[in-house]
Amino acid sequence: MNWGFFLTVFGSIFLAELGDKTQLATMLFASNESSNKLIVLIAASCALIAVTALSVLAGAAISNCVGADALKRIAGVGFIVIGVLTIFSK
Repeated sequence: MNWGFFLTVFGSIFLAELGDKTQLATMLFASNESSNKLIVLIAASCALIAVTALSVLAGAAISNCVGADALKRIAGVGFIVIGVLTIFSK
């Protein structure tokens, strides 16, 4: 296993997910006194695994049509656009 690559992916996704809507929603579910925390953990984990699996499949399919450099540029522009829209949204 390439541990350097593993840690790069883990660190990038971990930092990207900190404080996002998914984490806030999960904290909200867990903050309910009547909720089973283990069920919240398992359900949220399964949802993230499913979304990640879809992302990996989509990335693999897209990489067959678009080169890695072009994909990096497209993703970068997409993030910038989302950031600008977020800053200027009401």
